[in-house]
Amino acid sequence: MIIDVHHHVAPDFWLSLPGGTADEGRVFRGWSPSRAIEELDRDGVATAYASLTVAGGRFGDPAATRRLTRRCNDYMAQLRRDRPGRFGMFALLPMPDIEGTLAEIAYAYDELDADGIGLLTSYGDAWLGDPRFDPVFEELHRRKAVVFTHPTSNAACTHRQDWLGPAPIEYATDTTRAIAEYVFRGASQRYPAVRMIFSHAGGTMPYLVQRFINQGNGKFKAITPNGFLAEAQKLYYDTAQVPARGTMLALKAIVPESNIVFGSDYPYRTCGWTAGLLASGEAFDAQGLQAVFHNNAARLFDLPQAKA
Repeated sequence: MIIDVHHHVAPDFWLSLPGGTADEGRVFRGWSPSRAIEELDRDGVATAYASLTVAGGRFGDPAATRRLTRRCNDYMAQLRRDRPGRFGMFALLPMPDIEGTLAEIAYAYDELDADGIGLLTSYGDAWLGDPRFDPVFEELHRRKAVVFTHPTSNAACTHRQDWLGPAPIEYATDTTRAIAEYVFRGASQRYPAVRMIFSHAGGTMPYLVQRFINQGNGKFKAITPNGFLAEAQKLYYDTAQVPARGTMLALKAIVPESNIVFGSDYPYRTCGWTAGLLASGEAFDAQGLQAVFHNNAARLFDLPQAKA
């Protein structure tokens, strides 16, 4: 049974707020927890770890953002209680409000027993790994957190091709920038207990990896004494939107198979579509598919391993 780490939910109060992405209304039309369960059953998914869609312009002043993140986390926690074993939750945080974020981490873990934390790849002019976020990662390190990261369209990089939208290019690029920041700022070494999941196979990182290796052996040698690749291999990567053979082979050439986890990006793509491409692409043998579908994520969340 599949474990899906990239599974979006969208309560009505979230969708009704201004500032969402252009296609949310279309994608989530008719969505409900019951419908999601039906589709999980159809596609052989045991557990889906819920996260909110990209916040977009929904985050406003710090006080309102704190209230909104609390409401979202209470919603996801109730969703998990109502359907035990079928949903997990990645708690939403009011970043880049550091004080509010630390308070919400405490609430998410101590009151809601969250499975992990959901972060965007960047906030304002800073990507994950920026020293401004060190207090947050120090706390996540203390809690040995699983952190699911979702890309966004950073203000410095968006509106380049409005007709295309941000998802095809900017999301992958923002993920790549976040990985570079996280590694070359030294965060991957300072916070080894944080288990980071980067979406969409790490964006464009697998295709640019030699450039990053060169930087790690040159300009950033003092920060990455073991090289970029050693740090990148500590991270986890999901299969959402990019499960085809070429991408998976590129990712497997860089990171161990044990660090690739199943992500569907539901409801933007179905779990069945993702699983079908993974199974038919010949990038993984039967044991590798079992690891990606279930066992790698089960190890992250301390769940039973699937038997061959």
